[in-house]
Amino acid sequence: MKRFIILCSVLYTALLTVFAQADTKARDVLDKTAAAFQQAGSVSIKFEGSQPGTLLLKGDKFYLDSEGIKSWFDGQTQWSYVEQNEEVNITRPTAEELQSINPYILLSMYKQGFDYKYNGIRQHGAKKGHEVFLTPLAESSISSITLAVLPTTYEPFYLCICLANGEKQEILITSYQTHQQISDSAFRFDAKKYPRAEIIDMR
Repeated sequence: MKRFIILCSVLYTALLTVFAQADTKARDVLDKTAAAFQQAGSVSIKFEGSQPGTLLLKGDKFYLDSEGIKSWFDGQTQWSYVEQNEEVNITRPTAEELQSINPYILLSMYKQGFDYKYNGIRQHGAKKGHEVFLTPLAESSISSITLAVLPTTYEPFYLCICLANGEKQEILITSYQTHQQISDSAFRFDAKKYPRAEIIDMR
């Protein structure tokens, strides 16, 4: 679950900010990707790869669903449900914890936490687009991130995260729908839908 949350957090990082040491083209791609994401409103994403699943985003709220693990965050409280254990952990993440949990945080990290370079137009799956290679400026559990975005809309379609422990996680986005009508209730755990779940309140 932690690796999946890191992946989705990286998706947010890869979508929004800028730092001073990257090449001009890479910065231009990241800036345009960030701007497109900011204007997208509520977003519904489906992805395949190392851990396939779905992701809903609305402001600072998110919902993740991947391989028997679901996580809701309504801006203050997070619920994490593991289907195999029928267990729900409730927490109120700190600002620091949200850096590794909230997919939106990653969109602001590239300004201050990463260096980057432009790799040109590359193909992943059936799609081609701008590819940017990011590396953290400080010691991190992530050794590198590769992000590919479509050349006209600047929507992300490929993400590869190499971890410091040698593991490699890939995400191939198959559906990226913007301006969705998503109720705030989609970002809160509904206990009525999981009557057998053990609830562990860690707030």
